[in-house]
Amino acid sequence: MIENIKRVNDFLRENPGKKVVFTNGVFDILHKGHIEVLEFSKSLGDVLIVGINSDISVKIIKGQNRPILNLENRMSVLNSIRYVDFVIPFDNRTPIGLIEQLERIDSYVKGGDYNMDNLPEREVLLKRNAEVIFFKFKSDISTSKIVNDYCLKIIK
Repeated sequence: MIENIKRVNDFLRENPGKKVVFTNGVFDILHKGHIEVLEFSKSLGDVLIVGINSDISVKIIKGQNRPILNLENRMSVLNSIRYVDFVIPFDNRTPIGLIEQLERIDSYVKGGDYNMDNLPEREVLLKRNAEVIFFKFKSDISTSKIVNDYCLKIIK
């Protein structure tokens, strides 16, 4: 993780004029909704950094049966998406520590199920003068819905 942060910060120092966008999530069983938010995020700037919850972090947030795909798999898929420039894992419930370690974030994108009142990263983003944008979901899909609606039915 530290080498990923160093590599990103080196890139940011070498490219001071590029607009940096950051988003984060679990990205377990990648689906259309994930692609939409990544495409939108990339459209806001030159460099898209994606923070991804580690397996330990996902278990804390989603429960012991998640993630379905391990971190290595999830990172590999994200790294193959043309909108994504960097993928950095983090172990905590929120990416606050990761955000603090990045030298620059101009814009931060979060799903429309959040707002400034319930955004855990709010304070660190305000201190950094990062623009916070809430993405209004276009697709009514989530990994949790896929697991609950399809996978659990198959098991039963």
